[in-house]
Amino acid sequence: MSGMTEVSSLTGRLLVATPALADPNFDRAVVLLLDHDEEGSLGVVLNRPTPVDVDDILEGWGDLAGEPGVVFQGGPVSLDSALGVGVVPGGALGEAAPLGWRRVHGAIGLVDLEAPPELLASALGSLRIFAGYAGWGPGQLEEELVDGAWYVVESEPGDVSCPSPERLWREVLRRQRSELAMVATYPDDPSLN
Repeated sequence: MSGMTEVSSLTGRLLVATPALADPNFDRAVVLLLDHDEEGSLGVVLNRPTPVDVDDILEGWGDLAGEPGVVFQGGPVSLDSALGVGVVPGGALGEAAPLGWRRVHGAIGLVDLEAPPELLASALGSLRIFAGYAGWGPGQLEEELVDGAWYVVESEPGDVSCPSPERLWREVLRRQRSELAMVATYPDDPSLN
C-alpha cells in the first residue's frame, strides 16, 4: 500500500458522531468540515452553544448572528480564537463572493471577522461564530472513519444556523435516506433499553 493514497475531499460535508464514538468532546457532535485534504482536516462542531453572547466578544457581529445569538464551541482546538461561518444565499450560484467572505462549499463560507460587520450585513443569510475548532492530522480522520466513529452526510446551508442546536444531531440523521434515519431514534443512554 503506498503512502500517497488519494484523499477525496469531504470539505463541506457533515461528520455526524456515531453512538460508538467514545470521545466526550464529540458526543453526538455534528461537525461541518471546512477543510479536508491530505494535509489533514479542520471543522467546527455545529451543535455546542456556549452561554457567551456574540456581542460580548465581537462587537457588531451579534446582530448578524442567528438565534441563539451565542458563541458556539467549534471544537477542542484554539478555544481562544473565533471563527465565523456564514451562509450567503445565492453564493452557490457563482456570483462574486462578497468582500470578507470566502466560499467553503456551496453557499457556506468563512467570514473574515476582522472586516467591518456592515460590509457583510446585506449579503449574509446567516452567521454563526465559533470559538475553537476540531482538527485532524494527515490520515487521522480517515482512520476514524474506518473505525466507524463518524457518519459522513451532505450538509445543508440551514445546518449552520439551526435555531435549536440540541436537535441537530437527530434532525441531520432523520433526513438521511438510509438506515441512518433509524440511528436518530438511538436513546441518549443505551442502558435504558
